Amino acid sequence: MSIEPGVLYIVATPIGNLGDITHRALEVLAGVARVAAEDTRHSRRLLAHYGIDKPLISLHEHNERARLQRILEALQTGEAVALISDAGTPLISDPGFPLVRAVRERGFKVVPVPGPSSLLAALCASGLPTDRFVFEGFLPAKAAARRQRLLELREESRTLVLFESSHRITATLAELASIFGNERQAVVARELTKLYEEIHGDTLGQLCTWLAADGNRQRGEFVVVVAGAPPRSDSTVPLETRRLLAALLEELSPSQAAAVAARVSGVKKKILYQLALDLQNS
Repeated sequence: MSIEPGVLYIVATPIGNLGDITHRALEVLAGVARVAAEDTRHSRRLLAHYGIDKPLISLHEHNERARLQRILEALQTGEAVALISDAGTPLISDPGFPLVRAVRERGFKVVPVPGPSSLLAALCASGLPTDRFVFEGFLPAKAAARRQRLLELREESRTLVLFESSHRITATLAELASIFGNERQAVVARELTKLYEEIHGDTLGQLCTWLAADGNRQRGEFVVVVAGAPPRSDSTVPLETRRLLAALLEELSPSQAAAVAARVSGVKKKILYQLALDLQNS
């Protein structure tokens, strides 16, 4: 294939199994002038595996904005640049958004080269509904903020997909079970496409037990897929109103929060008051 000058290519790379890279991705990486990479040491080894030697530009969360001008100048001179992350599809819980936005604003072309994605791999193997889903990425690291975010998501009816690290997976599953309920169905996908890949589904309560039973299950990189909330008697309350109510409860009593939310949303205060009590007691 021919590489277009002055184009930023967004190239997906394997999430574990090196055989998952596409022919097109290899052609693009071999044809561009340089590669912007999250970790240049990791990416240099990856490219070397495929026999590709290209100048690398470091682009990670701490230097991304500082690197923008350098990449824009390369595109301006007619160079084609590829953006890759450490694994999978760039920008999905990885750096790249400010760069892509700046490149498009300057009038340069951005071309996606799709491929591996742990998000989609876990979702399609989960056995949970895939027609409508919500991707939350990594939950907040601090416990209070993480719990608040899960409270906001508790009534989400679409399948929920999360990323999690090995040192927080136990706490996250426990909080999911506490807030969503022990009986909510979920799937833990660990080390996808790698030697010790595991995809295990059960209720959230049983998944906590399963994870604790073997320390090896707490290692690696995780994707957690959670079934959407079942219909409730108060399901007429829109999700945004629920989120508003949860936020108001941080500062107000259930009665006060329900009154404010009722004025804003038009939902009956009686319904919101009961929902407020449920949220406060969860």
